[in-house]
This record gives sequence, C-alpha cells and structure tokens, in this order.
Amino acid sequence: MVEIIKGWAAEPRIDFYSTLSSELRGVGFSVPPRGRLMSRLLKAACEVEADRGVSVMLTAIVVNKRTKQPSAEFEVLAKSDRFRRGDVPNWTWKTERDGVFNQYRR
Repeated sequence: MVEIIKGWAAEPRIDFYSTLSSELRGVGFSVPPRGRLMSRLLKAACEVEADRGVSVMLTAIVVNKRTKQPSAEFEVLAKSDRFRRGDVPNWTWKTERDGVFNQYRR
C-alpha cells in the first residue's frame, strides 16, 4: 500500500479509496474501499513512513470520490498525539496533501 500511494504522490496526484482497493487487488490483496480494514491500513501506512522519519502523512492524497477529501478518520489521526497536526496553526488536509507532493515528487 505504501509503495502504491508513494507512486501517486510522485506524479503528483490524489486518488480514491476505490482506486487503491483495485490496485491492491491487482497485487493479490483484498481490501474493500470502505471499512475498518482500509482505515487501519491507511493509518499503518502513515505510521510506517513516520517511523522512517518522513514528516508528512502520506495518506492525505487518498480521498473519497464524492467529496474529494480524506475521510474523517484521517483528520482524527492527523490530530492524534502521534501526528499532532492540531498543534499546527492553519493546518488543513490540503496543506498536508501539498507537503506529500513536495516530499515524494520525482
């Protein structure tokens, strides 16, 4: 999952939970686009990158097809003790998205 999303970030582009689900299915993993499994894996992707010293939340570029924004769980994670985006003045998922593009751009 991390490598798929990093590929999107390098382009740079946002994409949908359904696209991620489909790409994961293409490499042998069945992850429905909605639900706890997807949420847990997206959280883990952010944590993996944070453990590697990456300062941005990679999954900011995985969004809902209808709203074109990450799920509410993303903001909860962003403002958690681990990521502390609630402490950053004027932080939005868009600033995080732009940070992801800057971090991973080819």
